[in-house]
Amino acid sequence: MAKDINPPRASDLIKTPLERAPITRRQLLSAAGAFICLPVFPRMAMAAAGVLAVRTWPAPDYTRVTLELNSELKAEHFTLENPHRMVVDIDGLRLSPALESLVRDIKPDDPYIASLRVGQNRPDVVRIVIDLKQAIAPQVFTLKPVGDYQYRLVLDLYPILAQDPLIAFLKQQPDFGSDDPLAKILENLNQGAPTPGPAQIASAPATAPRDAPQTVPTTSARRPSRQRTLTIAIDAGHGGEDPGAVGKGGTYEKNVVLAIAKRLKTKIDATPGMRGYLTRDGDYFVPLHVRMEKARRVKADLFVSVHADAFVRPTAGGSSVYILSERGASSTSARWMAKKENASDLIGGANLSGQNNQVAKLLLDLSTSAQIKDSLKVGRVFLNELEGVYRLHKPQVEQAGFAVLRAPDIPSVLVETAFISNPAEERLLRSAKHQEKFATALHSGVVQFFASNPHLARAD
Repeated sequence: MAKDINPPRASDLIKTPLERAPITRRQLLSAAGAFICLPVFPRMAMAAAGVLAVRTWPAPDYTRVTLELNSELKAEHFTLENPHRMVVDIDGLRLSPALESLVRDIKPDDPYIASLRVGQNRPDVVRIVIDLKQAIAPQVFTLKPVGDYQYRLVLDLYPILAQDPLIAFLKQQPDFGSDDPLAKILENLNQGAPTPGPAQIASAPATAPRDAPQTVPTTSARRPSRQRTLTIAIDAGHGGEDPGAVGKGGTYEKNVVLAIAKRLKTKIDATPGMRGYLTRDGDYFVPLHVRMEKARRVKADLFVSVHADAFVRPTAGGSSVYILSERGASSTSARWMAKKENASDLIGGANLSGQNNQVAKLLLDLSTSAQIKDSLKVGRVFLNELEGVYRLHKPQVEQAGFAVLRAPDIPSVLVETAFISNPAEERLLRSAKHQEKFATALHSGVVQFFASNPHLARAD
């Protein structure tokens, strides 16, 4: 991180070189004469790149600032201390109303950005100065056109001390039973014992493999006398830059599935012996592998990813349940669906250069047949419950290579509640009444599954 030897004044950060020093009359006349003598080249008539849109996405884990452009541009950045600031210089760009609107986009409750300024630092170079609330470890990268987006310049502002999802989750929980696997962690936290840092969150194994011998109470999940609490990870699909499917009426999948996920969490939290954990609780993007890593970090007993289907034919409808496959997709439609859902990282804007492909492959290899077998049991129960509140698109659980389901030690299912591309079902998905029905069906499925398979709860 760069440090100020002689910290510049905040106003100086966005001034042009001509504004920083007085200019004599002789210097001005000399410069004017030089410009008159310059030949006119065709490139001088070229317009600067245009800004199509600017967006900010504050989230608990990080804040994202996105500039959508009509061409790919080069950006350089550095950070300053005392106070904490981030400076971004974008080459080939001129100040515009769209860029200036970034200043108004910053929310007072943004966890990382205090304020933001933009200015024409040099000809064709725009400087963005971000005043920070804490020290950050920024990631700056560009994205090629994909979906409805053109070129994007992405500024991801991560805290130096990243938030551990497990610690954040523990602080939200009021009580733990003596045999709860998280009780000891909370006790250590309260006593000031060290906790794993951000680097260990994704790399450390969450638990033993699911096919290892386990000893757990056989008490039904329905009963309040269960000695340990089941943790259900609820994953609302898409979010932030990734809207998911969009209905004819303009309904965003990311919004309706978050509403259903929150309703499901409320029901699970109200069930004795259970608690819900949301992989995202607002409108922001979470990469697919991070969703799974969060679930493993909080030692989830079950992972449920909630979506709203879409297809090229508006007549397609009904609920579907998918699980991971080791040997290809169970149908052409399942393969198509997995490809569409896996594109979330490209549309949402994951920094793919920072991902470890070897780790991703290892997690897929570790997805044992035992995990898939358990997921199939969950899927069948969910289909039965969904059929009771609506109708099914297909009567069997489908399988394909869904990236978000590659947790080697957690039964994982992806539920497509209804088709947002079907105008009638889009109206259902927007309805609070039917959002409640879908949440009720999924909650009943969770309870029924653990009542029938108590041995599949984690033992540690």
